[in-house]
Amino acid sequence: EVQLVESGGGLVQAGGSLRLSCAASGFTFDDYTIGWFRQAPGEERLGVSCINSGDGSTYYSDSVKGRFTISSDNAKNTVFLQMNSLKPEDTAVYYCAADQAEVCHSHMDHWGKGTLVTVSS
Repeated sequence: EVQLVESGGGLVQAGGSLRLSCAASGFTFDDYTIGWFRQAPGEERLGVSCINSGDGSTYYSDSVKGRFTISSDNAKNTVFLQMNSLKPEDTAVYYCAADQAEVCHSHMDHWGKGTLVTVSS
């Protein structure tokens, strides 16, 4: 059974940092693309960052480029999202998702339950 478990969310002041983790199990990690998505209250879920576990290629949305860094520890089947210079508009539930496609997309095959990030002004 595929499982994705997010952790690391919480409350932080604007300008602060958080590191999210996504622990994956039940599939061959290297064959998958892992992405972080977020959904703010009343808004649609949007892609934030993505990493291809096989070749290490990454993607960032314009809104987080230069502030967030995605990385993976393939030996531990875990993907991280280091979030720096956080802004109140980064407040959202952050979801980890996995798919065998080479890039992230809005209909990834597997999703975690999410972790809440709240950035206070």
